[in-house]
Amino acid sequence: MTRVLVLVCACALDALLGDPYSMPHIIRLIGRLIEKAEAGVRRCFPATPKGERVAGAALAAVVLTLSCVACVVVLRVAWASSPLVGFAVETFVCYQMLAARQLGIEARRVYHALQDEGLEAARKAVSMIVGRDTQTLDEAGVTRAAVETVAENASDGFVAPLLFMAVGGPVAGVLYKAANTMDSMVGYKNDAYRYLGTVAAHLDDVFNWAPARITGLLMCLAAPLAKLDRAGAWRIMVRDHARHSSPNAGWPEAACAGALGVMLAGPASYFGKLVKKPTIGDDLRPIEPKDILAANRLLAATATLALVLALALSWAVQSCMGRW
Repeated sequence: MTRVLVLVCACALDALLGDPYSMPHIIRLIGRLIEKAEAGVRRCFPATPKGERVAGAALAAVVLTLSCVACVVVLRVAWASSPLVGFAVETFVCYQMLAARQLGIEARRVYHALQDEGLEAARKAVSMIVGRDTQTLDEAGVTRAAVETVAENASDGFVAPLLFMAVGGPVAGVLYKAANTMDSMVGYKNDAYRYLGTVAAHLDDVFNWAPARITGLLMCLAAPLAKLDRAGAWRIMVRDHARHSSPNAGWPEAACAGALGVMLAGPASYFGKLVKKPTIGDDLRPIEPKDILAANRLLAATATLALVLALALSWAVQSCMGRW
């Protein structure tokens, strides 16, 4: 029952605290490791397409290995110290892998900026949580960007790490978040990372394959709990999930679009270049700021169902291991 209790406590801490900026964070440490490792592999390999692909593989190996080894060492020392310290440290590590509350907080900042501070403030707020250019977004564009971010990050910000930890404990959670963070930092198709970021992007796709689909299904189930349209969520998810450029992100984004009854995605600007992307969902009504709050409700309901699933999965895994 230890892992079940750890997951419950970790989710409770995430729901209560979020990610205070003043608190040291494992993900930030991983980010610094990625920066240092990237600089190192760039010095060791030639700046050719093949050389940068090999450098990207080396970067992934270094980051994933060091992140997991560090986690194992810290946990072993903690558990050797005492069961209470071990439980506390393991809970803290798992808590820092989760980001549902902070995602909701950042999305609400965009909503309040739209309502109270004006479009320029809203553009600045949404720029903190999206990778696209936000300088020219109108109110609908800002709202759409915030809703899409909530939908996509419901998977890699909460459901995916939670499921990894349910199966493999905190080390599996760190492994997932290291790969996900590496993709967010180097997995771009621009001139700087077109080749070096290839391995990171593919790893993230592999790690998110099952969690993204599970998140989409959970969103469909959670829609009535958030007073949204379950039938619409299922219909749009099945129809439009493949319209996203990512093999995974389209599942939760399409489910969210269908639950809200709005159209998401479409053309967006990245690093000054307009990227033509197909739309997801039906244009049943104009998207509006209150849809950010609706997306947050869907996130909370989805997270609750994900916790139930993770606890059942963790119990099943531990029971099987006990029999073996």
